[in-house]
Amino acid sequence: MKRTRFHLCRPTLLGILSILHVPAIVLAQSNVENRADGQVQASSAKLQQKFGLKPGELFIVVDPSDQRLYVVENQTILKSYDVATSKYGIGNEYGSGKTPPGTHRIKEKFGDGARPGAIFKERRNPGKIAQIFEDKTDIPEDLVTTRILWLAGQERGINKGGRIDTQARYIYIHGTPEEGLIGAPASRGCIRMKNPDVIELFDMVPEGTLVEILAASE
Repeated sequence: MKRTRFHLCRPTLLGILSILHVPAIVLAQSNVENRADGQVQASSAKLQQKFGLKPGELFIVVDPSDQRLYVVENQTILKSYDVATSKYGIGNEYGSGKTPPGTHRIKEKFGDGARPGAIFKERRNPGKIAQIFEDKTDIPEDLVTTRILWLAGQERGINKGGRIDTQARYIYIHGTPEEGLIGAPASRGCIRMKNPDVIELFDMVPEGTLVEILAASE
């Protein structure tokens, strides 16, 4: 008698979740978290080997692919924030308006004690307060609000020196009045945050903190 062979397929995670009626968004979130963990581990190894990151020191990872900023200690993500990197993409060319990739440090911080929404001009606070938009309003001005963390590139040929120098390009992590645009590329080179978030980040990390900005393809 001819025997019929049955081939049992290993169930996929998606199949299991479907059977259990778990929403697909849960799987998507899991994938994002797994990716973030991988990026954090790779960044941590790089910063330890090349830039002297010590155990217990905080560092920051910015992932333009997910428009997220992670505050990390010992490969553990302590905080995660939505951000907006450049609408022109990732790059280091002077005048390009792009967000620079690679390793940076927070060179200086400005705005301690400033009111939420305070508008900064050349890192000075003249006392004016911006209207905060939580919808998709896109104002003509590229306003810098609330807090500034000025970045300095650490990798010569990538973000340090000449016409690719991050600090000379005035690239900041800063607050924005266009909070409704956070979560998608919208800036002109800087890393924008919601105003309450940039206050929290400002208070959490000291000057000198390492910041790894991932390339778009990472």
